[in-house]
Amino acid sequence: MASTSALLISELDAIDGWSPERWAGALRQITKLFLSRAQGLAADQIALFDDVIVRLMGHVDTASLAQLSHQLSEARSALPLSVRQLALHDDESVWLPFLKSVRLAPDLILDVVRSRGLTHRVAIARRHTVEPAVSEALMQFAEPAINHALAENLGASLLETDWARLVQIGESDAALAQKLARRSDLPEPLKRKIRAKLDDARMRHLNAMPAVMREQIENTIATADVTKTMEPPDYAAAQAKLVELNRQGKLNDSTINRFAVRGEYTNIVAALALKTGSPVEVVLPLITSDNIEGLVLACKASRLDWATAAAIVRHRPGQSPVAPAELEKAKKIFDEFSLSAAQRTVRF
Repeated sequence: MASTSALLISELDAIDGWSPERWAGALRQITKLFLSRAQGLAADQIALFDDVIVRLMGHVDTASLAQLSHQLSEARSALPLSVRQLALHDDESVWLPFLKSVRLAPDLILDVVRSRGLTHRVAIARRHTVEPAVSEALMQFAEPAINHALAENLGASLLETDWARLVQIGESDAALAQKLARRSDLPEPLKRKIRAKLDDARMRHLNAMPAVMREQIENTIATADVTKTMEPPDYAAAQAKLVELNRQGKLNDSTINRFAVRGEYTNIVAALALKTGSPVEVVLPLITSDNIEGLVLACKASRLDWATAAAIVRHRPGQSPVAPAELEKAKKIFDEFSLSAAQRTVRF
C-alpha cells in the first residue's frame, strides 16, 4: 500500500497543464469517493486519501476549498493533514466551517489559537464546546472580543483563575460584567463580587439621573413653543373640575387614560399639574416638546402606571408618532426612577 501511495502521489505531482477547473473536478470526485466510503476505510486508506486531497488542494481556488471544508467538517472520519490546512487557511469561508465543527482535534485547536489572528480566536471562543485549556490559551491574548465571546458562550469552560481575570476586567467593562453576572457556572465568590459591582454602578447611575433630567426639563421649558397646542384652553376651569374628581378618588389611571385616548389634553395638563404640584406653565411645555422624557417623568411623579404614561405620550395633539425605540427608552427611564426621585425632578 505504501508503494502504491507513493506512486500515485508522484504521478499527481508530475501533472502539468491542467486547468484550475480540471483540478477542482478531480478534487470533487476524490472527496465524493472518500465520503461515500469513509466509514469502512482502514487507517492506511484514510492516509492515502488525505495525501491525495492535500496535493489537489494546492491547485484549486478558494471557492473549491470552501466547498471541501464544508464537506469534510461533517465527515465522520477525519483527514488530519487536509483538516489542518483548511483550519489554518487565511480565508474565512475556508476555515470557519472547521472551527465550528465538533470534530476538531484539541491540539489543532490550540495550534490555531497560537498561530492565527483575532478572527480565528473569536470563532474558537464561540465554539459549541470550549475546553479549559483552550480558554486559558485564548485568555493569554487579552482581547476584549475574546473576553466577551467566552463570557457569552455557555459551552465555554474556564479555570477559576481565568474566571477571576474576566471578573477583574469586568470592573472597567460594564457590558462584560453584565454577561458574567448571567453565568450560572461562575464561582460563587466571583459572582457576588460582580453583582456588587453592577449594583454599585446602577446606584451611581440612578443618583446621577435626576440632576441630568432636571436640566433637560428646564431646557425644555425655557425653549418650548407652546403655540404648537390648539386654541388657548381654560386650565383654571379644568383644574377646578379635577380637584373635585381627585377629592372623590376618581382622578386615577383609568380616568386619565380616557382623557388621553379622547385627546382631552386640557384635562391631561391640569391633571399632571395637580398631581405633581407643578404649575401648568411647567407641564404644558413637556406635552408639546419633541423630547418625551420629561413628560414621562411627570407621569411617574403623578403616580400613574406605564400604560397611562404611554397613552399620554402616544396621543399628544399635533405630535408625530413616537418611534418604538424612543418609547422603549422612555419606559426604561420610567422604570428606573423611583417615585421620590421623579417628584424631586419635575416639581418646580
